[in-house]
Amino acid sequence: MITRFQSRKKITSLLAAGIIASTTAAGVFMPTPAEASTASILGAAIGGIQARSELNKTLHKYNDTEEGRQEYFQAMKKQYGVNNDWALNQQLDRIMTNLTAAIGAVDPSIYQKPYNYFINNETSFNAFCTLGHNLSVNTGLYNVLTNEDEIAVVLGHELGHGQKDHPAKGARRSLNMAILGSATGTTAGAIMATVVNNRNITKPMEREADALAFDYIIHTNYNPGATAAVWQRVMDLSKSNPSGIQAFISDHPSNDNRRDAYSKKLTTYSGGHVTNKDGVIKVNTKVFTTPAAAGGMSARERAYFVMGNLCAAYHNGHNRSAAYASGNTVMLGAQPIMTCVEGDEPASTLAARLNQIK
Repeated sequence: MITRFQSRKKITSLLAAGIIASTTAAGVFMPTPAEASTASILGAAIGGIQARSELNKTLHKYNDTEEGRQEYFQAMKKQYGVNNDWALNQQLDRIMTNLTAAIGAVDPSIYQKPYNYFINNETSFNAFCTLGHNLSVNTGLYNVLTNEDEIAVVLGHELGHGQKDHPAKGARRSLNMAILGSATGTTAGAIMATVVNNRNITKPMEREADALAFDYIIHTNYNPGATAAVWQRVMDLSKSNPSGIQAFISDHPSNDNRRDAYSKKLTTYSGGHVTNKDGVIKVNTKVFTTPAAAGGMSARERAYFVMGNLCAAYHNGHNRSAAYASGNTVMLGAQPIMTCVEGDEPASTLAARLNQIK
C-alpha cells in the first residue's frame, strides 16, 4: 500500500465483517448471532484450525469468485462514497488502461481477474488495493499529485500489491501471529478481529510493489523518472504542509529511501550512463544540467523527469543520434529530454553540451 491511513483500517474492518458475518441482500454486512457467540476455543491448535478455515473461506469468496469480488467492491463504494468528477475519472480510466496493458506484457494473469476501481471521497493522500483486485483512489491524492505520470506510479505500486496477492497474504500472516499470541479461551471471533485490524503488509512487500511499479511504468509511455519524482514531491510538500500528507509509518520504506531506490533503477535502466545527485544530472560522469524549478515542481522533482527522459533515450538507443534544439526543447534523436524555461540554460547550449558528453 502507498500509505497506512485510517481509511485502510476501515477497509480491514469490512473484511472482518465478511469473516464473522453474513451478508444482506443490500450488501450490508450484519453480524450472524451464531458466529458472534462462537464458543471459546479450547486450545490453540483447535483455534488455529477453526480460524484458518474461516479465513480461507472468506478469502476465497472475496478474492477469487466474481460474485464475492463484486459484493466487496459495492460495499467499498457504500462505505467510502464515490467521487464522480468527470476529468479525474477519465484520467483514472486512461491510467488503468495503460497500466493493464503494461502489466499484461509481463504478467498476463491480470486479464483473468481484471481490476475494479473507483475514486472515493476520502480526503487523505492515499490509494489502496484490497481483496479481489478491488482498487480505490482517495480524492485527497489529487491535492498532492497533479502529474499523470506520478499518479500512474502510485497506481502501479497498488497494482503490484494486487498482482502478488499481498492483501490475502497479509491477512494470513496476521492470522498466524494472532493464533500464536492467543490464550486458551480466546474466541475465534476475537482472533479474526485481530487479523483484520492489522493487515501485515510488510516492508518486503512494499519494496516488491515499488519494484513492480517500475517494471510496469517502463512498459508504458509514462516518464520513468516519475518513479523517483513522486517521492521527491512528497518530501517537498511534507516540509511545507506536514499535517497534510505525513502518514507514513514504520512498515513502509522512508520516502527518501524509495526515491533513491528508484534513482538507482533509473541509472541501471540507462545502462549506467545517467545519474542524478541532488538535482545535478550527469551523463557519463560529466555534468549535463541542473534544471530549475518549474510547473509547480521543485528543481529536484523536475530533475528526475529530465533524468527519466535521458534514461529512456539511452535505453532505446536514441543516444546514437545527435542532440539538437527544437525551439526550447532539447532532443536526443527522437526523444525529448527537457523543455527549457526561465532559469534553465538555453536549449541550444544544452544540446551542444550533450553532444560533447554523450
